[in-house]
Amino acid sequence: MTDAQAPKPKILAIKLGALGDVVQALGPLAAIRKFHADAHIVVMTSAPFAPFLRQSPYVDEVWIDPRPHKLNPLGLLSLRAKLRRADFARIYDLQTSARSNFYFRLMGPGPRPDWSGIAPGCSLPHANPKRDAMHTIDRQRDQLAVAGIAQVPAPNLDWATADLERFKLPDPYVILVPGGSAGRPLKRWPIAKYAALATELLAHGAVPVVIGGAAEKSLGATIRAAAPRTRDLTGQTDFAEIVALAREASAAIGNDTGPMHLIAAANCPSIVLFSAESDPALCAPRGAEVAILRRTSLVGLGIDEVMRLLFVRESAKQASPARSGARAGGP
Repeated sequence: MTDAQAPKPKILAIKLGALGDVVQALGPLAAIRKFHADAHIVVMTSAPFAPFLRQSPYVDEVWIDPRPHKLNPLGLLSLRAKLRRADFARIYDLQTSARSNFYFRLMGPGPRPDWSGIAPGCSLPHANPKRDAMHTIDRQRDQLAVAGIAQVPAPNLDWATADLERFKLPDPYVILVPGGSAGRPLKRWPIAKYAALATELLAHGAVPVVIGGAAEKSLGATIRAAAPRTRDLTGQTDFAEIVALAREASAAIGNDTGPMHLIAAANCPSIVLFSAESDPALCAPRGAEVAILRRTSLVGLGIDEVMRLLFVRESAKQASPARSGARAGGP
């Protein structure tokens, strides 16, 4: 076989979820793509994120994590065989969880590929004792530096496109993201506050556009009941459409939840609400257009405070050359 016919080396990156973590892994994926320019890049992820990652320019192939139970020997053997058969030159574990560590062990016994992560015995361990106190983006940059990748860009979503014509959107509009983890309700600003905020936005000439998953349709309905001109898109948008919505929006306000990471990475002026349930120093969306409002309990966060900050974000957007192509107007 000639050099021209030699197969490309294969590289695997593991990023299983959740959505915010997947968005924050886009910079590392871009860095891996650049560092291994001649390789075939595979990403293992969870099913909800596979279509979105397939659109990205960073990967050649997407595997869906089969999540075999430890009491399912046939499933475990099947995954082990698939991992070993692929003959990866290197594996980047960007999940660094108990599950991904288990996959390192599953590939044994015997020789394994170079492995960047925290699995005991891996060849490229991220052993920084401060890793658990680092923001996700900083931690992954530090991990990749150990593996020889010195430059890791911020997440970039220029490649994510979608046609919004079917939504017939008003102009201007402000995105509201009132949902979040169903198991952690204290991360959410009360829905009554979002409904009151929607009324205020309409009074200032901006139409609220509510987004969220299908399980959050009741939130959109509650806001629309209080402010009938609200556009309720809960359960109707995929990830690329959220990005496209964010590019055209005047601003966005939402809880600490995955869609806000997409919106912030699209450079939409964003206000992200945090309670004591999560720490923005470890996981908040980053960017020049992002502002964080944190209270021990979001119940005490007032509408006026959010509106005041929204005016600041809107003024910054109108003055920013980077946003000159976005819609004018707003509250």
